[in-house]
Amino acid sequence: MERAPTADQLLHVWEQGRSQTPVQRARSLLALAAPGASAEDLARYGIGRRDQELLRLYERIFGPLLTGVAQCPACGQEVELDFLAADLWPQRDPDSDQLHVLQLAGYDMSFRLPTCDDLAALDPRDDAPAQRASLLRRCIAEVRLNGEAAAADTLPEALTTALSGRMAELDPQGDIQLALSCPRCAHLWQAPLDIASYLWSEIHAWAGRMLRDVHALAAAYGWREADILAMSPWRRQAYLEMIRQ
Repeated sequence: MERAPTADQLLHVWEQGRSQTPVQRARSLLALAAPGASAEDLARYGIGRRDQELLRLYERIFGPLLTGVAQCPACGQEVELDFLAADLWPQRDPDSDQLHVLQLAGYDMSFRLPTCDDLAALDPRDDAPAQRASLLRRCIAEVRLNGEAAAADTLPEALTTALSGRMAELDPQGDIQLALSCPRCAHLWQAPLDIASYLWSEIHAWAGRMLRDVHALAAAYGWREADILAMSPWRRQAYLEMIRQ
């Protein structure tokens, strides 16, 4: 079984991530999740593979259980949810380099699935529709309309919608949807799970707790931060409990 990152490694990624965009932050977390992979390899990871690695990283750090709260869109009731990371493992790992074909309304299109490099190339100042359009253009290899070459930036909305849907079918791990049910009104709906944001929020909360623990131990015993972080969680907790007695 792969080992969890050390406390020092987690704090380093947390400190780095505080000034990064969400896409950059996800890349930093991915580098932590797959330390043996080069930067070039990580850039070619598909979104589903990236999220799969981040889910495994969450499991190594925090255990198999994920928890959260969602709001029913029908009645506003808050719904508590918990599920196992293993429930989200994909049935297959799609190849981001493979070309796929979509045919619709006289169009023949070849495309590949988005990668981490594609997300990093998007302009964070653009709104969501502009980023989506830019991402699709990067992934389209060729477009033909009735056998003639066509421009990828003038596609009808029905085609781009179909392309987005086909990408989600080919890489379901890249767009995880949780099936939820409201206990009050029995409304059924799906809610997206952004594992990169979820993992970051958990690390952010953990870092706050860890820094408070380091402060308390350093103030009480005069120990260095590096020595405190090198302790096992159980030993740190034992010293903290003695301070509070």
